[in-house]
Amino acid sequence: MRRIFLSAILLVVTAGSLHAAGPSDVAGGDRAFWPSPINSTASFDLASRAELLAFGKALADSERIDDQALQQQLQIKSFDHASVERIRATYWQRLTANYMLAAAHCDNRQPFCAPVHDQADFKRAAAAFVAAPAPEYRAWFDQASTFQHVYLNELLRLAALFPRVNSEVMSFSSQEIDGHALGDREFLLSFDDGPTHAGGSTDAMLQILRSLHTNATFFTLGEPLQARLKQSSPASVAALYQGMCVGAHGWEHRSHSAWPQWQDSVTRSMALVHDNLPDSYVPLFRPPFGQRRPDSGDFFAQHGWHVALWNIDSQDWNAKVGAEQVKQRVLTLMLLWRHGIILFHDIHTKAQVSVPWLHDQVRDAGVQWLDCHRFSAGT
Repeated sequence: MRRIFLSAILLVVTAGSLHAAGPSDVAGGDRAFWPSPINSTASFDLASRAELLAFGKALADSERIDDQALQQQLQIKSFDHASVERIRATYWQRLTANYMLAAAHCDNRQPFCAPVHDQADFKRAAAAFVAAPAPEYRAWFDQASTFQHVYLNELLRLAALFPRVNSEVMSFSSQEIDGHALGDREFLLSFDDGPTHAGGSTDAMLQILRSLHTNATFFTLGEPLQARLKQSSPASVAALYQGMCVGAHGWEHRSHSAWPQWQDSVTRSMALVHDNLPDSYVPLFRPPFGQRRPDSGDFFAQHGWHVALWNIDSQDWNAKVGAEQVKQRVLTLMLLWRHGIILFHDIHTKAQVSVPWLHDQVRDAGVQWLDCHRFSAGT
């Protein structure tokens, strides 16, 4: 049985900032093991139930490991027990709600359709998920068990380091949004770190989005945006992003968690977008690495801005994860979480392969690619 383990690169360590090295293994899915296409709402729900049970089994298994053993397994030097317990409780709630949505129109004669009426029922069903329900799902079951255990470790690692090293895995205030409040089957595409130079990857990604009649939110860095404005003109850059939403990602890609000038980075980068791209500007800020100060909520509230995080990390930023693994991973996580904000990077080309493929895979599955303007209006 083929099992995919993808090594993660280390995050860049910036002087004066606190970063954690990435996990040694990153989950890379392979939907080829799933025996049927996801070409209807019923088939989406079937595949969703399967992934939910597989992740739930991984979560149940993790609760049988003591803190010391889990810390060693996650290969980290510090371990915040309260954060790990908090994220586990949150995941049980979300998994149960998602499973009940996915199982709303099935009965126990169908695969992966356990009788679940509350969280206790789902936890029992997940703990008992130790074998494929039918021969055609055996290859998927082996692959999914590996994927979901590795993926859960990614998340538990972030939780165990929180809040000392904070990330998208938990929020600090109501000014922060992570995608879990979206409706069932609603997904927002988002892209970080651009823009590239004229004619580069950003331009290509925007052309693909328009060909799909889809928009997205772009979180631009101040330095490359300023360079692009000088390279061409404010009018041409405004035309480039026409129909899209543009927020800010800081003046440079540097963690704001321990940077004394973090407020200046926010205000300068937000002002640059607001002043030069008024038709596309949205009051959303995405902190580099997802790292921000725990007490930053009042600052953002005073300016009428929201911190925009994510709940589906494509890993397209990872040099050791190829475009094929990126698209397979994202589809699996869409089935698991059933809604959310997907993180891509327009400075890389992997999203140019992934996004059209994802659109094609779920074309008839009831998935809605959320209008970024509607999303921004609701924050």
